[in-house]
Amino acid sequence: MKLMGFNLLKYFAYVLLVPFMFTMAVRVFAEQSKEEQEAWKLESDYWKYVQDADLEKYKSLWHPNFVGWPYVSGVPVRKDKITDWITERTNNNEHLQWYHIEQAASQHTENVVVTHYWIVFFWANKEGNGEPSTARITHTWIKTPTDWQIIGGMSSPSAATTK
Repeated sequence: MKLMGFNLLKYFAYVLLVPFMFTMAVRVFAEQSKEEQEAWKLESDYWKYVQDADLEKYKSLWHPNFVGWPYVSGVPVRKDKITDWITERTNNNEHLQWYHIEQAASQHTENVVVTHYWIVFFWANKEGNGEPSTARITHTWIKTPTDWQIIGGMSSPSAATTK
């Protein structure tokens, strides 16, 4: 059965799961260290910089010794290649319309915070067309003398559901 384009079963699953997920997110956030909260703020900044196509601010989040493996690349990349995927999108007249971060887990140990999350995002062409995508992302943040920076990471495409 369909309800305004949504499968009725999925609709009820979302209605029941969203309050549960919100409750879990509030509980998880309350248990996070100050350092983890700082890293999550920077994860949010990361996606705002992508949306604004602000490559300089985006690059400032990355440690000079970064190495990671984004799912858009067949091989691991270093800091000099981290903006390539954004440039490719913007050169194709695409714009990040919206995104939603769903925290999965984080851990602070000494001068490192590891974040794991799902990101649902929507890149649109100049006509406003596109499809939402979901990815899983892991970042390793290291505390430098001035700020936190990403020193490692990995991402992969993910199914539309997060659980």
